[in-house]
Amino acid sequence: MSLMREIRESKVEKNSVALWWLGQNSYIFKSPEGVLASVDLYLTNSCAAIYKDSGINLNRAVPVLLEPEQLEIDVFTCTHNHGDHTDPETIRRLRHKDTMQFVGPRPSCGVYAAEGVESSRIVPAWPDCDIEFRDVRIRGTFALPTDDSDLNHMGYVFEFNHGPKIYVTGDTDFHELLYSAGKHKPDAMITCINGGFNNLSTWEAASVAKVIRPKVAIPCHYDMFPDNAADPQMFRAALTICAPDIGYQQLEHGKRWTFTKD
Repeated sequence: MSLMREIRESKVEKNSVALWWLGQNSYIFKSPEGVLASVDLYLTNSCAAIYKDSGINLNRAVPVLLEPEQLEIDVFTCTHNHGDHTDPETIRRLRHKDTMQFVGPRPSCGVYAAEGVESSRIVPAWPDCDIEFRDVRIRGTFALPTDDSDLNHMGYVFEFNHGPKIYVTGDTDFHELLYSAGKHKPDAMITCINGGFNNLSTWEAASVAKVIRPKVAIPCHYDMFPDNAADPQMFRAALTICAPDIGYQQLEHGKRWTFTKD
């Protein structure tokens, strides 16, 4: 069975959300009503070609688990305009642009338009925006840009069927304004931990979790590129020291994980 078929046929109980990690900051979420929302889908190896002369190895270390042409979702969101988050090739190859909504900050919206998404399907987003699609509510959160190639970074808090809330940091450097995501009372936090390239380090990510106080923290953005990697066990250790009452969850690529709100 293909991964997309598995996702489409999966059932989600009330007060739950199912999610699949495709590597880096790429996730697909499924709500109890069956709405499929994604964030930062990087489904190609485009960064290797774009940065081939940089001296940095950005070849995929994670297999492409879902080809862009296979993707059938309702809401396609991006946190910022770096190529492994708003990937022009992924968007170019989508076959169902006419059935999806495309959400993101203005630079990402520009990529959507350039790759053939009609304007009526593009929804601009920003920190503190509030967007609803059936039983999925999406709130924008603060993120601190990691370099001057894109100054429009943001995160999201996804809420599913008035139940579980998942905070996705996106790429962000450390700043106390990250704590403002706590006002949404997220149940789970998906955080970058790679440290290099000005993203949160394992300790910084644990420190943010300590203030925001999700029930569980999930590391990401450490697995895709050989020259931008980190050890997720260091995040687990940092949580144990810094915020021992917050659960740690390490996901497997392409495997369903379900979070149920008590």
